[in-house]
Amino acid sequence: MDRNEALELLDNKELPLEKVEEIFETFKDDTEVVGMVAMNLSLRTSVYDRQKGKSPIMTRLLIALSQVEDMGSRWAVAKNPHTPVEILQKLANDKVNLVRALVATNPNTPQHILYTLFEDEKIVRDGISGNPNAPLDLLEKLADDSDKLVRLRVAENPATSTEILQKLASDPDKDVSKAAQLRLEEIG
Repeated sequence: MDRNEALELLDNKELPLEKVEEIFETFKDDTEVVGMVAMNLSLRTSVYDRQKGKSPIMTRLLIALSQVEDMGSRWAVAKNPHTPVEILQKLANDKVNLVRALVATNPNTPQHILYTLFEDEKIVRDGISGNPNAPLDLLEKLADDSDKLVRLRVAENPATSTEILQKLASDPDKDVSKAAQLRLEEIG
């Protein structure tokens, strides 16, 4: 198989993972192909169905992709719900802040890592605001953030407590207050 055929095959998210792994192994020194492998894995996972796409091959590929120089590939690994915890731990120390921010958004990131990331720069801290695994004390701090989008993600976060939602329901930003009021109605 040549490079162009490999790139074309990777456009198909239904391509068997065995073939994706074969392409990765064949072209692991080709940044564009590696990036397309990462994209293919991202397209076959779902934030709504965390088991969709989970397999030993997926795990092996995510581990291999976490070690490449291409930031886009590490980015895709950081946000993937199938990324093993030990890889999330490693990527929580990545030199690129966007990779760390995506680790902060990943629902499989353990809370002890989220606490560490909360001490990082703003873009990384902000990633925690929408994470359904975020500890309540961090959500409480983020509910006071100066950025309305952070407060909005806290209001929409299923882990946010009723007390925090009640506080956000009177937020000066109408989008934040409306989101908090809707969540309060949902949980009754």
